[in-house]
Formats: sequence, structure tokens, C-alpha cells
Amino acid sequence: MEDSEDSRRRFTELYDENYRRVLGYVITRTDPHMAEDIVSETFVVAWRRLDHIREPALPWLIGVARNLLLKQRESGFRKRALVDRVAAMTTNDDLVAWDVADHVVERDSALAAIAGMSENDLEVLSLVMWHGLAPRDAAKVVGCSSAAFFVRLHRARRRLAKAIENAPASRPRRHAASRVADKATR
Repeated sequence: MEDSEDSRRRFTELYDENYRRVLGYVITRTDPHMAEDIVSETFVVAWRRLDHIREPALPWLIGVARNLLLKQRESGFRKRALVDRVAAMTTNDDLVAWDVADHVVERDSALAAIAGMSENDLEVLSLVMWHGLAPRDAAKVVGCSSAAFFVRLHRARRRLAKAIENAPASRPRRHAASRVADKATR
């Protein structure tokens, strides 16, 4: 790497010359809050790879920003897809067995709990619960040992249970027959 002072000077020039243009590119592709994060991460990568950046630097910087946007978008798609799949699992039989209001509250609480989970927890849970992989096979997918995967799975399940339990709108579920009996005794 270049001399420390030269590196700082070069990076400062790079930043001053390109920040607004990289931000302009990113802000047209995501919300303003996320755009700031993406641009910041772009310049972190630029600092780390400063010796590899050729002039003009803008195409390289926009390429990094584009890759970060794609990763962010893929992460969001995976999370939304999982929440949508859980939502789609609700059937008409569920509505017959449960009071509609209770069902909506419980479903919203569960969806909120899932939406609030980390991508890593969602991946671990979905590999086992939705894709039906044995934990040993799922460990190969994520690239860790079986023992490490079992720990991740245990922790993810525990965090999901706690998130559902702590959901503000969560109420105990009662079977429709017991609600009918309660109404009949009034």
C-alpha cells in the first residue's frame, strides 16, 4: 500500500470528487436512508482496495455500489419471500377453527416476529423447516460443521419463540368450540 499520508490524501480526493455522483446513482435505486449506508460501504471498500483503483475511479465505485445494492436487494427479497410463504400457509380451515380477530392478531404477531429476525436465523430455519433438509445436510449448505449448525438452529428457534412470545399483540389461542361454550353460558 502507498505511504499512509499519500493514501489518506488520495482517498480524500477520491471521496470529494466522487461522493455526490455515487450517491446520485444509489439514491435512484433505493430509499435515502439505505442509500447513505450503501455509499458509506462503497467508500469503505474503496479505502480497503485503494491500491487497485485505476483512473477514472467513478466506474469502479459505481460498480461496487451496484454490487452492494444487489446484495441488499437479494437479502430483502429473501426475507419478504419467507414472510409471504408463511402468510400463504393460512388456510380457510384456520379461519373456521379460530375466531377471525384472534387469528389476525396471532398471524400479525407471528409475521412481525419473522420479519424482525436476522437473515442468518431465517436461512437456518427455512433450510430445515421449509426445505426439509436434515440439519447435517443444511450445515453443508451454509458451510459449517454439523455441531455449529445445530447450535445455530437451536438459537434461531429460541429467538423465534421469544419474539413470538414477546409480540405486543400476542394473545393465547382458544379453540372456537370453547368460545362458543363461553357465549352460551352468558
